[in-house]
Amino acid sequence: MKETLVVDGIGRVDVQFSQHGRGRPILLLHGGGGPGSVLPWGELLARERHASVMTPTHPGLVGTHRPETLTDVRGLARVYAALLEQLDLQDVAVVGHSIGGWIAAEIGIAPHERVSSLVLVDAVGLEDRDHPAADVFSGEPRSESGRALKMYAGNLMEPTLRRRLSASKMPPTLVVWGDDDDVVDREYGRAYTNAIAGAELKVLRGVGHAPPFEAPELLSEVVWPFLVKHSRV
Repeated sequence: MKETLVVDGIGRVDVQFSQHGRGRPILLLHGGGGPGSVLPWGELLARERHASVMTPTHPGLVGTHRPETLTDVRGLARVYAALLEQLDLQDVAVVGHSIGGWIAAEIGIAPHERVSSLVLVDAVGLEDRDHPAADVFSGEPRSESGRALKMYAGNLMEPTLRRRLSASKMPPTLVVWGDDDDVVDREYGRAYTNAIAGAELKVLRGVGHAPPFEAPELLSEVVWPFLVKHSRV
């Protein structure tokens, strides 16, 4: 599926996405592994729960078009907020993994009545000098998708994010972390949780940086009750 959006400060953006299931709307945002890294988990959630899961591809990845004016994670957050507006979706849970978690956090910072909850799964974006994110984009990426990701996310840390999270009235937020994450460790996950007033932290034992791939059933068991609890319907 594809929607053409007009986003303030960015202009026209084509967003491609898949959609599975019916029920509670969930915007599922992928990380550096591309949409295929979270799509099977989204399909599982749609199949086993009363959920409608929409999984977009970040513009510029997997052969999609990126306008030159779309250059960072904050821009991606504005694009996906505009997508929710255009589709007239309400009571949306935004779930993001890795870079997708960073995008979800940026969506939560901007007041948005359509978003009822956030789930940040091994998210990056926070600057933590004691527990820095691994520099996964060192060197020159070889693929078009890799170059787009490096442009969007840089070194995976944004110096103003912690302050903006702490100063914002965020939707109810669940932070989910793999205990064996070798990209951003568990203490990084605690720092993310502490930056968001009222956020909850769930640690998945024996799981690494990619819970949607490594432990899909466990991730569903942790995430779904939180989404139901904070549904406005």
